[in-house]
Amino acid sequence: MIETIFNYINGDFVSPRSNEYLDVFEPATGCLYARVPNSNNEDVEDAIEAARNAFPIWSNLSVKKRSDYLSDIALDLISDQDRLAIWESRDSGKPITLARTLDIPRAIENFTFFIDFIKSFKLDYFITSDESNNHIQRLPLGIVACISPWNLPLYLFTWKIIPALIVGNTVIAKPSEITPYSAFKLAQICKKNNLPPGVLNILNGNGESVGDPLVSHPKIKAVSFTGGTSTGKKIAQNTAISFKKTSLEMGGKNPAIIFADCNYEEMLNSLVKSSFTNQGQICLCSSRIIVEKKVYEKFKIDFVKKVSKIIIG
Repeated sequence: MIETIFNYINGDFVSPRSNEYLDVFEPATGCLYARVPNSNNEDVEDAIEAARNAFPIWSNLSVKKRSDYLSDIALDLISDQDRLAIWESRDSGKPITLARTLDIPRAIENFTFFIDFIKSFKLDYFITSDESNNHIQRLPLGIVACISPWNLPLYLFTWKIIPALIVGNTVIAKPSEITPYSAFKLAQICKKNNLPPGVLNILNGNGESVGDPLVSHPKIKAVSFTGGTSTGKKIAQNTAISFKKTSLEMGGKNPAIIFADCNYEEMLNSLVKSSFTNQGQICLCSSRIIVEKKVYEKFKIDFVKKVSKIIIG
């Protein structure tokens, strides 16, 4: 059965104004299993309006009240984590053991960590001289755009939206159009727990139709993005003119350095794990290996032999 995913705007599930959908395939089988909206500028405007209307209400709630809403959602994630792991595995193609031990537990931890961390956000006050005092006051910005990638779908999605929400911002979030399912399920949990309409809005679609009009919109006050360098560069260009606050995490080429005096077997085991966990699709994975010359030939043979034993599928 092919499931239809909907946008989540102003507390409701809605079809895209564009009436366009993208196919979502299960990587393990190549089978089509869902359709996701390819939203457009009109959908962005709807989400902006919902988030704008919700901001005064949400930002004026006490920290405890905002935390209570997010705590209730986290409890539902905990009770539903086995099914979430199955959905995440199907959507992204990763082993279900990894979804059960990494993706879903970390998504839950993102809730619990920031709910606890917000307690340390206090008004800072210090004296700089006999004549003047300084105050640091932390205030929500407004509407925040959060764009997350496909490699750790719910894990990175929640890592972006929760800190933005807990401090009083409203959020418009765009999951990857390749792996939209767990964000859709999170929206259902938010609705079940009566998260106020417009506080969190989830728009689906590709970067050109949704991402570009979202990050360049004058009502967006901050952008958090994780993804490819070329896209991040484009976002930086689009936001620079309006001085939006931006967080751009675009991965890197992380080196592992192998010295001759290392614990050789421990190094091999650790390096295979650090290079190929989540199919190597983690920004922290070792994508370059620098080896001391005296152990290079031995390392090359042993590493290739160990990697060849990894079971695909």
